[in-house]
Amino acid sequence: MFLLNPPTVRPLELFSSMPEKYRRTGVRSLWADVNQGGRLADSFLEGPVFDTQGDLYVTDIPFGRVFRITPQGEWDLVAQWDGEPNGMKFLNAGQLLVTDYRNGLVVLDIQSGQVRPFLERRNSERFKGVNDLVFDSKGNLYFTDQGQTGLHDPTGRVYRLAPDGRLDMLLSNVPSPNGIVLSNDERFLFVAATRGNCVWRMPLLADGSVSKAGQFFTSYGPSGPDGLAMDERGRLLIANPGLAYVWILGPRAEPEEVLMGPSGASITNLAFGGTERKTLYCTDSTHGRILKADMSAAGTRLHSR
Repeated sequence: MFLLNPPTVRPLELFSSMPEKYRRTGVRSLWADVNQGGRLADSFLEGPVFDTQGDLYVTDIPFGRVFRITPQGEWDLVAQWDGEPNGMKFLNAGQLLVTDYRNGLVVLDIQSGQVRPFLERRNSERFKGVNDLVFDSKGNLYFTDQGQTGLHDPTGRVYRLAPDGRLDMLLSNVPSPNGIVLSNDERFLFVAATRGNCVWRMPLLADGSVSKAGQFFTSYGPSGPDGLAMDERGRLLIANPGLAYVWILGPRAEPEEVLMGPSGASITNLAFGGTERKTLYCTDSTHGRILKADMSAAGTRLHSR
């Protein structure tokens, strides 16, 4: 990658690490056998999202758990169920909408810890394995259906669920659709194509259709872009687990900054928090840690339904 102006490089700092009492040390999981090459993963953190009180919620995919982390870095188990939860966004103040690889979209009540189905199937067909999600200002929900797709099977899907229940398939040919985020003006949808090692950019037309999806950014390394976020300056932030990077891209997809995790880290997803949403928090999934960095621009405010 040739750049006229090389990006600023900064390290990510440790915010908090999962307490030992929650780590499933030495326990096998079917998810890790398939997705981690049999590694005995004691956890795999994903889906970071903040509530209005400043608490951070994260999922633990292989063991079907959701945790709440206070601003002081203290952990609490919110819920556990027979699932593989990944991305999360708040449906309202008391409920999280969760993408669950096994169960489709589910709703988690954060007070009771109860989980109920939200959208299990499309036209009686199970999803491949839903992954991440984002709401727009009108209440439309965009989500990715990744499953085990990749360059060998580029059939990953991107859906839009309208408030009235209409479900539209926007894309059906993505090699491993993962993180998803909207531009600040909601005219473009960005999708991380992990196994394609790139990020797609898709115009959203006024009549609700899509056209001319293109490749916006290309990365490299063993595992491509994962979670995505947007800041108020319109910069796209990309978690890149294979490099332990967070790319921060300007409007022409040129890296302006690179945040680097420690050696061996796997930076899978990211969310803005803090009093002014100017602190970026990242999941280091392979180590059960949350890393952070102070940012010059606030994260774009997230919508709910």
